[in-house]
Amino acid sequence: MKHSPEFLKIVDDAKSRVREVGVDEARRKLEGGKAKLIDVREDNEWQAGHARGAQHLGKGVIERDIEQSVPDKKTELILYCGGGFRSALAADNLQKMGYTNVASMAGGWRAWQAAGGPVENGK
Repeated sequence: MKHSPEFLKIVDDAKSRVREVGVDEARRKLEGGKAKLIDVREDNEWQAGHARGAQHLGKGVIERDIEQSVPDKKTELILYCGGGFRSALAADNLQKMGYTNVASMAGGWRAWQAAGGPVENGK
């Protein structure tokens, strides 16, 4: 997908403040029970397939719903989207809300699939 220069500008700004983790690191943290994986994609993207064990909080509602789903702001959260852009924007906002251990998964869903990460369909 070709993104507009203005969108890329705000993503780059967010990424300057957000920690990124690769798929391998994300999988290690998830397997060790050290982090929660949150899919911030749209509902139709989630339903088509998502990382096994992920929780769905779309970018449109994550700021509204995160405190209900994850009340402890020290919980390690790894966010992902299709390619790592929307998740960086969402992670930046969660940090502004006081979440202290948030990361965006570099490469997002596409990187997860390419690395052979476990997936689920539907739900």
